[in-house]
Amino acid sequence: MSSHREAPEISKDPVADSSDLYAFVSPDKAGYATIIANYVPLQDPNGGPNFFEFGDDVLYEIHVTNDADPIPNISYQFRFHTVVGNPKTFLYNTGQITNLNDPHFNRRQFYTVTRVENGHSRVLAQNVPCPPCNIGPRSTPNYETLASQAVHSMTNGGTVFAGQRADAFHVDLGAVFDLLDLRPFQNLHLISTAATNGINPLAGKNVHTIAIQVPFKDLTHGGVTPTNVASPSSVIGVWTTASRRRSHVFETGAGNPQNFGSWVQVSRLGNPLINEVIIPMGQKDEWNHEAPAGDSEYLPFVLHPEVQGLLPVLYPHVFNNLAAYTKPRADLAAILMTGIPTGVVPGFQNFTGPKPADMLRLNLAIPATPPASAKTAGLVAGDAAGFPNGRRVIDDVVTIELRAIAGLTIPLVDPTFTPDGAASLVTDGSPASPTQNVFPYLAMPHDGFDAGAA
Repeated sequence: MSSHREAPEISKDPVADSSDLYAFVSPDKAGYATIIANYVPLQDPNGGPNFFEFGDDVLYEIHVTNDADPIPNISYQFRFHTVVGNPKTFLYNTGQITNLNDPHFNRRQFYTVTRVENGHSRVLAQNVPCPPCNIGPRSTPNYETLASQAVHSMTNGGTVFAGQRADAFHVDLGAVFDLLDLRPFQNLHLISTAATNGINPLAGKNVHTIAIQVPFKDLTHGGVTPTNVASPSSVIGVWTTASRRRSHVFETGAGNPQNFGSWVQVSRLGNPLINEVIIPMGQKDEWNHEAPAGDSEYLPFVLHPEVQGLLPVLYPHVFNNLAAYTKPRADLAAILMTGIPTGVVPGFQNFTGPKPADMLRLNLAIPATPPASAKTAGLVAGDAAGFPNGRRVIDDVVTIELRAIAGLTIPLVDPTFTPDGAASLVTDGSPASPTQNVFPYLAMPHDGFDAGAA
């Protein structure tokens, strides 16, 4: 999965588990970019009475670098606090919630957004309310209205939203983790059965989303608006982290534990699927604590990905050329760890320098593709506004990365290699989840009453 339950320790701490990161030029607002960081993965919509929320004891951050160095120049920090209206009831809501100030909304969350640049902090929004979870048609009868009330302006000219949304990521989990038994290719698998369509078990799941839409000048070095695709100053790097205090103390008889000490990073996310299928089990927890600036340690796992060796074994006689290819995967290193330099893909680059670092790289000078003509396979399908140029909510990153690992992108750096025919066709086949074309782009969350209904 993109980053759902990707490491042993963070899988036990869902409110700090970064599940997806998106960064793209906004298709509905010229001169603006949108960054979305999702947390609290795999939410069942009917998961009450304690419905899902952000952690009051977690520091959520979106980091941006704009000077070819994988150290953040700008960070957007989000801190949440929860207010219980009536602590003597077990109910999340004591009646219908018709607006964010409704007294029936018994467990409300608020947050503050702080922008940090080179050590200087500025509050962009304060005491901003989150919407409730989408409980059902009686409790939250007009959820779209509640969600729209939770979209707020910030003092930098940007917009922010924090709350529950439908998960846009799609992957056939059962197939991928059952020895990569991809349903559309089952007839070619080691254990052959009839090929079928993929399924999307995330189709009914929700997540908690932090979304910001900010002007380019809020992200770039010197506050410029990029217009030259070839210019290094047009490219930013983006990643998200969650941190907890160093000490968590339980006291006998006390209702709430206390947190002390400095912040310690417990999860991070740049490109999708890195910690899941690239980093080995023994280093997954370590990866979540590291900063991207130290990723040279993990570069060998990108240059020699384990999945590349598995594909020819699990699909005999399908990936013969890939099986014979033993050179380090410079194409994957470029896509995931440095960005793609000028000259590799005509008219495109998102290079951030030679130092390996896992982060989304977005060239702000490349305009958004109109939604009606956007291609979910992104750059490999000729749509330069899509992954790995940042990542849009519509991008089919599982298929893109499967095809890249299968060898489709090797000719970009090694023209002597001929990809196997299956490299351009391999996919998990999972159907896309609904999204929307305006901020915050993820669809309304699934409601609890209808969850699982036939």
